[in-house]
Amino acid sequence: MAHFRIVPEESQVWIEGRSSVHPIHSHTDGLEGWIETKLTKAGHPDLRSAVSAHVSFPVNRLRSSNPLEERELKRRINARSFPTIEGALKAIKGDPGADNRFLVTGDITFRGVTRPHTDAMEIAVADGRLTMLGQSRFDIREFGMDPPRILMLSVDPVVEVTIQVVADLTAS
Repeated sequence: MAHFRIVPEESQVWIEGRSSVHPIHSHTDGLEGWIETKLTKAGHPDLRSAVSAHVSFPVNRLRSSNPLEERELKRRINARSFPTIEGALKAIKGDPGADNRFLVTGDITFRGVTRPHTDAMEIAVADGRLTMLGQSRFDIREFGMDPPRILMLSVDPVVEVTIQVVADLTAS
């Protein structure tokens, strides 16, 4: 089993939302965690074997270009009670017809609510480094969070999240 450690300074999350006035952009780095999988001779995840991973990032690292929006987002998330957003990978399956694209299934925990999720990710392994890149849409109401309202600004409850995980193979 190959064990990879996530590189926090190179792993990032972007959150894109829409409001009644303008787009809302948040970003963070500092993801932490690990990935374990068997690799094929070609360096791809072995889809016939078990795979597991855990990724976590602190809510207080979320940044926005608008300090008011950033403060309201952290307040709505209730960052003091729920300081991290967590992901637990459960399975990877091949996505036919697309090189390096796989269907990834796992659990997302946000604001103390855990929901299963499946979506496509690009996964590549080269020179002891594993990279994963994916994009998903989430309705924050499914995690018990009401969309923020800031003055006259209303926010759409559906956000688009892009995640880039970079992990290095650790010594056995």
